[in-house]
Amino acid sequence: MFQKNFSQVWDQLRAKKSSLTDFLENITIRNFRGITDLSVNIDFPVTVIAGANAAGKTTVLFGCACAYRIPNSKFSFSPATLFPNLSLNQNPEYSDTQNNTVFEYYYIHQKKRSSMRWAKSTAWSKSYMGQKSGAQPERMVYLRTLANLTSPSEVRSVLQIGQKGIYELSQVTSDLIAFAQRVLPHRYDELVEVKTKAKQLFYAKRSGSTPNQYSEFHMSAGERALLHISKEISQLNNALILIDEVEAGLHPYTQQQFMLELQRLSLRNNLQIVVTSHSPVILESVPVEGRIFLERTDDNVVVKPAYRDIIQKAFYGQSLEKLSILCEDDVAEHFLLGLLDVLNPKLGLVHNDIVVGRDTGKEQFGQHIEAIGKFQQLDSFIFVLDGDARPLDANLRVIGQKYGANIQPLFLPGAVPEEWAWRILDTHLQDYAALVGMQPVDLQRQMNAANQAFDNAADKPTAVVKNKFYNFCETIRTGHLDLIRKIAKRESERQQGEIKVFNDELETQIRSWQARK
Repeated sequence: MFQKNFSQVWDQLRAKKSSLTDFLENITIRNFRGITDLSVNIDFPVTVIAGANAAGKTTVLFGCACAYRIPNSKFSFSPATLFPNLSLNQNPEYSDTQNNTVFEYYYIHQKKRSSMRWAKSTAWSKSYMGQKSGAQPERMVYLRTLANLTSPSEVRSVLQIGQKGIYELSQVTSDLIAFAQRVLPHRYDELVEVKTKAKQLFYAKRSGSTPNQYSEFHMSAGERALLHISKEISQLNNALILIDEVEAGLHPYTQQQFMLELQRLSLRNNLQIVVTSHSPVILESVPVEGRIFLERTDDNVVVKPAYRDIIQKAFYGQSLEKLSILCEDDVAEHFLLGLLDVLNPKLGLVHNDIVVGRDTGKEQFGQHIEAIGKFQQLDSFIFVLDGDARPLDANLRVIGQKYGANIQPLFLPGAVPEEWAWRILDTHLQDYAALVGMQPVDLQRQMNAANQAFDNAADKPTAVVKNKFYNFCETIRTGHLDLIRKIAKRESERQQGEIKVFNDELETQIRSWQARK
């Protein structure tokens, strides 16, 4: 149900983006906090920034807060207030330094393109990058870190003031109650806010077989955080919402529901929302174009392409008890699943012990090994490429050695799995005719027709054999992925030729992983 709801709201947000009057499209940071030159594009109305600790997530988030001047307010965020410097006159060697620091912004503002720059020399100053009569765009900005949400220790004065009668009560809005009812597992009969000039807290009356009444002092951290955030942003329109560590204190189910409601709120109120997170649940709550992955290098922070699901899960919460196999595409994935149908029972494994992931080009394997190596998880990965990627073998091994890992890439039989499968069908026609529910003579006729149709095709041989295999499967009304898996399973059981060599290599690597568990 969640996936259906998310897909629906993602499509609506994609359609809505083109009509938004204001949108922060890019922030570029130079010479700051170990960042030499970082350019972050924001492509989706609700964006999650992820990365390891100290990767620069909060720096980017706080930098976004400095993009706008808050209308009708004496206060606006600036680098000077959000990034204060330590300066020790008597020990200058222990003082923060900033040399030629720059924050640049590119926007859609009031449906027009705009840009602005903060730069630091002796003090922070603004410029408008060549625009005549430039001015900082105005927009409401909401910045919140869950760590600094009002906590009971900070509001004990409310109790004292309350006893003296210096307070006021106010009913919360219906929007807040509706938001809370959808996200939290509670049903509130009443939510009241107790306010002084400086502090406020919630008082709840909760429904149930045993009615429950309690103040914010008795709320969980997650309940308190959600109520405060929803109260503060539910009435905003066309605002930039920035939340650091959005998952803090929230159960995974609540994280999903909260992200769904944030995106619905973004849709209704024209909000642009950017959050930071380490949670795989939060990451999967936005589409790929809404995910920004930051990675720290020796002298910079870079934006990595949105990791494929298998790598993302390894980085953000997959159990280390699982083995991950990374391959190129869905055909390779189903080939491997066919082999595992035979290998898993033999090795005493269940299907959940090994995760097969794909949809990554062979040229990207080096980058993935680098990233996985930095997270020290190469021992939990097997890398499988198509046969035409064998020239990459030595380079991939060298990359693994940088991280103390003995990477042994495996290469599927044939140039591509479809080419191998086509040869197997031709060699064992009698066997596979029965498997696909055809007479051998009919299967042979269809294969001959496919060969004739594609023999003179002007394309790379691998592209030709792939298209021939897909076309053939459509003709005999068999799913190509299902057929690849069945062929791989049958040939794994047969244990002859190329498949035996590959199968033995795969089994060796799986047994090696089992021995390390």
